[in-house]
Amino acid sequence: MKKVLLAGAALIVFGGSAMAADISRRPTYTPPPAPLPQPVYFSWTGCYVGGHAGGLWAHKEWFVRQAGNLAFGASEGSHDPSGVLGGAQAGCDYQFAGGFVVGVAGDYAWTNAQSSNLSLVFPGFTNHSKVNSLASVTGRLGYAWDRFLGYVKGGGAWERDEYDFTDGVITGTASETRSGWTVGVGGEYAFTNFLSGFIEYNYYDFGNRDLAFQVPGTTFTEGIKETKSVVKAGLNFRFGGWGGPVRY
Repeated sequence: MKKVLLAGAALIVFGGSAMAADISRRPTYTPPPAPLPQPVYFSWTGCYVGGHAGGLWAHKEWFVRQAGNLAFGASEGSHDPSGVLGGAQAGCDYQFAGGFVVGVAGDYAWTNAQSSNLSLVFPGFTNHSKVNSLASVTGRLGYAWDRFLGYVKGGGAWERDEYDFTDGVITGTASETRSGWTVGVGGEYAFTNFLSGFIEYNYYDFGNRDLAFQVPGTTFTEGIKETKSVVKAGLNFRFGGWGGPVRY
């Protein structure tokens, strides 16, 4: 009987020691690592206002369009008004989650680009053109790499021009606001959440228009065909959706 009791006591002591050793070998709980913070990218969603400056190069070709004139339809030659321009712009953009950006903008610029040439049809006469202002309303489509946006644009354009021809005695004058179209390409970079800078090239086509020049006692019709190139750079002050994360 004693042997049985002693054996049972030994089993209890041995079993308890084994259980205690097993518990001591169990790993302690380690919480999972905290998730990495989600990257926050600049968002181009929002609106802006700003200013720009640049250079303008136009090409104007004159044609005789006076009914009954023997030289009707003949080219009088061309000249290339050029000069600096400066103005303002405003617009709004919306950025999709994939990085694509769509927007609409309007701009207006003042300039004093002018040039002249001797008429190839009327000896002694000089034809002169002056561009006073240039405006456009365009849509743009771009793709953003965080703070850099590359884009193309296109839309309608308008300009204000003055013209004259003279031989020193007879002078004819005309002015017009002409409409046309424009396309362009550019890039913009956001220096801060509120300030971005851009540079772009724009091509303008204003077609061929007939103008009635006022000459003392009569009128004389000239046709003028025009295209134009503009390179400009500017700054935009932005307001809008730069505060939230954007996934690319």
